[in-house]
Parts: sequence; C-alpha cells; structure tokens
Amino acid sequence: MSRPIVVVTGASAGIGRAAARRLASEGWRVALVARGLDGLDAARREVEAVGSEALVLPTDVADWKQVDAAAERVEREWGPIDAWVNDAMATIFCEFPSIDPDDYRRATEVTYLGAVWGTRAALARMLPRNRGTIVQVGSALAYRSIPLQAPYCGAKAAIRGFTDSVRSELIHKRSKVHLTMVQLSAYNTPQFSWGRTCMARRPQPLPPIFQPEVAAEAIYYAATHCRREFWVGWPAVQAIVATKLLPGLLDRLLASKAYKGQHTNEALPAGRRDNLYEPVPGDHGAHGRFDARSRASSVQLWLNENRIGVAAALLGTLAAFAISRRR
Repeated sequence: MSRPIVVVTGASAGIGRAAARRLASEGWRVALVARGLDGLDAARREVEAVGSEALVLPTDVADWKQVDAAAERVEREWGPIDAWVNDAMATIFCEFPSIDPDDYRRATEVTYLGAVWGTRAALARMLPRNRGTIVQVGSALAYRSIPLQAPYCGAKAAIRGFTDSVRSELIHKRSKVHLTMVQLSAYNTPQFSWGRTCMARRPQPLPPIFQPEVAAEAIYYAATHCRREFWVGWPAVQAIVATKLLPGLLDRLLASKAYKGQHTNEALPAGRRDNLYEPVPGDHGAHGRFDARSRASSVQLWLNENRIGVAAALLGTLAAFAISRRR
C-alpha cells in the first residue's frame, strides 16, 4: 500500500487511457475517472496487467458533486492522493454561429469546469497535507485558437488562465502543492470519431499527428517533476511562439488552412454517434484511426525532458571547440 496514488480523469480512452497505463507501469495506483464503463473496465484490466491496482470511478466531471465524491472514495479506500491529472474533454467541430447554445455549454462544462472541479477536489485534500501535484492536460490551442473548435479552444485558454491564478495563490501561501500544465500538439485519439460535428466530412487532427503515448510520457514527467509548464512537440512550440510574435499572420493562415486540415475527404459514416451528453458504448482504446499517419516519438519531448543534460553537453562541446581553436 506504499505505492503512490494518482487520479486520472478522461481515463477511459485517448490520452487519459495512455496516461493511466504509463503511470501504472511506474507502480502508481490509478483511480480511473470517466463516464464510459466499457472503457473504464478495459483501462482497469490494462493497469492490472502491468502489476498495478486500479479503481474504477464512473463520473461526469461536469458535476462538482460527482467529482468530489470520486476523490472522497479514492482517499477512503486507498489513502492520500499524490497526483491528480485533469484530462477529460469534449469538443464540437462546427462554426460558432451554428453551435447550439446548450451544446456549447456542455462542451465548456466538461472541458473547462471539469478541470476546475478536479483541481478543487484535489486541493481540498492536498492543501492540508501541504503536498501533491495537479497536472492540467492542455493544448497549444490554449494559446493559439483555430477555427471550427471555438468551445474547445475557449475552454483550454480558460484552463490556462485559471491555472495561472491558482498557482499564484499557492505561491502566496508558500504551499508545496505543485500545479502544472502540459501543452500538447495534435494526437491520434478517438475524439475525432466521437466528437460532435455539424460538418459533412470526418474530423481529423490538424497534422502533424502524434500517438497518445507521447502525451502520456509528458504527463508522467510533469507529475514527477516541478515544471511550471511543459510544451510537447515542435508543432506546439511553433504555434505558441508564433502566436506571441505574429498573431495576425496566424489568424489569416489558419483561416485558409485549418478548415481543410481538420477534415478528411471521407463522408461521415451513417449512424455516427457522439459523446457530448452520453458515452459511446464500447471500448475505444487510446488510439484513434490515424495510426498509419502518427508519430510514436518526439525529439522535442526528449530534449525538453533532458534539457539540463543537453545544455551541459552543448556548453562542454563549445568549450572544447574554443580551447581547440586557441592551440
């Protein structure tokens, strides 16, 4: 019972599912939070297959009472929560004026308020102990919004603003609770098969695309290292930096490229279901349908994780070169 304990929201599929596996592989006991029982049960089996323990907690993260009850059950059955990963999300592929207001509210409540309620539930238990880590799973879209996903982009930007505010409060209190945010690139997850859409063609991630295990590695790193923020993948770095330098130019580039880039040429399949209000039955796993086009690693992530060693090696190389030039 000495294994560290982590709560992962959105754990039934996609990046949350991959993160649960990654943390379990390091010996963490993983509390699995999501709505879909089929995916939660499959995630439990994967956690147990690597020799760890799982606790299945069917929860709608948009409901504060359900989130707090999930946290209470984890501590009652296992003990103090060491880390909390807010990954649950919902998206809508549609131009803003065509989105039903109730749908917009729902996507915002899941993606933004889900992270708020998860953070609140974690802090209620971590602050008295003065320890713990909260990882917000963000996106480059928290900095650089794109067309056709206004609810998701707005929610991720809101999470970033919320996180910065709460982090400053923790610093003011001299708290040892650590709050971090991981800003991701585009990933091959089931969200593009079950996200609500009003478009005629099947959604896809805006390329280049990475496998969810890349994001899972970054989440594990963020949960075990004190970084304020963690950018993952060169596309995320490029989008965030370019937004700071040339925001107007990016507005125009995305207006011309991001429509086509977010859809394939395939028509929506007949009877397609979305998960905005109810989970789609079945186990959908961590991967989406883009395995053949997705990258299983990221040089930028490796450099980011090893930046001190890389910097030291670079300085050593430059020093050796400078010495050799003097001879």
